[in-house]
This record gives sequence, structure tokens and C-alpha cells, in this order.
Amino acid sequence: MPTKRTQIRNLDDGDYVLLDDEPCKIKDMKVSSPGKHGSAKANITAIGLFDGKTRNMRDPVDTKVDVPIVERKDAQVVSKSSDTVQLMDMDSYETFEVAVDDERMSELEEGEETKYMKSMGMKKII
Repeated sequence: MPTKRTQIRNLDDGDYVLLDDEPCKIKDMKVSSPGKHGSAKANITAIGLFDGKTRNMRDPVDTKVDVPIVERKDAQVVSKSSDTVQLMDMDSYETFEVAVDDERMSELEEGEETKYMKSMGMKKII
């Protein structure tokens, strides 16, 4: 699995974290001060990179979590169908299909370059 482990205390807004086996981007992170008999707690709100769902997490700051490796790459649009676009990675020349919504589909033209995000075997045009 393309992830690395770190403690919650090392994370910040804008970093990535794995919640419910989905790579997410941290939108808001609040850390409470330690109490008399407990450690500081972090309250994290994150948005899924590929599904857009909001997820929450509340754990002590010394808890280890998985951080997904997120790559941003260039690709060329090879062809378009009704709801998918076939892309070719500009570095590896690998071709693959990505689902695209109607609004984004109208912006893409065959032969032009675009950027995509890749993490944990999932890909999305950005």
C-alpha cells in the first residue's frame, strides 16, 4: 500500500491522511490542550480526494495514522467517450481511463494535455 505512517501531531491543514481507507485532504484540524489525566486530542475534518465526502476523526495527537502518497502528473487526452476519458501518462506512456463528469468533459479536447492525481490505485483529473 503506498502510504507512510506518522503521528497526528505532525499533520497540518492541507496535508493528506487516510480515513476509512480513502485518501483525504485535511480541511480543518484543531488540537485541544492536554487535560489533567489525558493527552492532547486532535479533531480532524477532511474531504475525500476521489469521492468528495467529509470525514471526521478525533484521536490523541500521539496516535499513528497512514498518510497516502499522492502524485500529480501530466497526461494527454487520447479519446473521449460518453462518461470516460482515455489518458496517456506523459512520463510512462501508460494509457488508462478515468471517469469524468459532464462539466469537465466539455473542457477536455482530444490531443491536449491535462493534469491528473494518482493515489492508492485511483486516478482523477484535476
